[in-house]
Amino acid sequence: MKKSIFILILLLGAMTSFGSTKHDSLLSIANQQYDEGIYHEAIQNYQLIIEDKVESSQLYYNLGNAFYKMDDLASAILYYEKAKKINPNDEDINYNLGIANSRIVDNIDSVPQIIFKRWWNQFYNMFSVNLWAKVAIGLFILTLVFAAIYLLGRTRFIKKLFFSLGILFLLLSIASYFVSYQKYYYTNTHKEAILFAPTITVKSSPNRNSVDLFVIHEGSKVYILDQVGEWIEIRIANGSVGWLPVSSIKYI
Repeated sequence: MKKSIFILILLLGAMTSFGSTKHDSLLSIANQQYDEGIYHEAIQNYQLIIEDKVESSQLYYNLGNAFYKMDDLASAILYYEKAKKINPNDEDINYNLGIANSRIVDNIDSVPQIIFKRWWNQFYNMFSVNLWAKVAIGLFILTLVFAAIYLLGRTRFIKKLFFSLGILFLLLSIASYFVSYQKYYYTNTHKEAILFAPTITVKSSPNRNSVDLFVIHEGSKVYILDQVGEWIEIRIANGSVGWLPVSSIKYI
């Protein structure tokens, strides 16, 4: 029994290693094809990696760049947004996303935010979900270290100092955990998408015969509010709301 488990572990390790080697090889080939200007083939190889459930901000960023070089702005924006979701403060991602957005037809002004909400969003977007979780774990480990020093401390000053530090870092750890949880919850419940129809009229209800509200164009980012059958209710950056066919968008 133990021997079988050991062999299974070795096989799983070998499969993981093989998968990693395969992806590294494909990534190297795709990057070389991109450098040589063979963008179509580079895109195919990047997408083969993604089909194996591999994701990273750099992979999505590279794919966005390849689509941009092919002048496919909607696809470029989609993958820049995917990269930004993982690494929200990367300067290269944000810069290229801004360049791509400046070239699409729609220039939709966002609803102004109050200053406190803007500050919170800047703090909230400092790290990705995983990094916030790691921060929470790191702070909690420090809390345990300070607790141990407090328990082993022999002087009143040491005990008082590390008790205070322990309480402070425990509170910071809890706060970081809740930021991580909120970001994870928001990512999984608040869907965003990019429009892939050249031009589309947003409707007042999930019906082709309903009232026309406004027109948006390919590459625009929309926020998903609801879905009824093959229709989705969307909101754009200026707060306008309406309905579109699901087939006209791709989820970020």
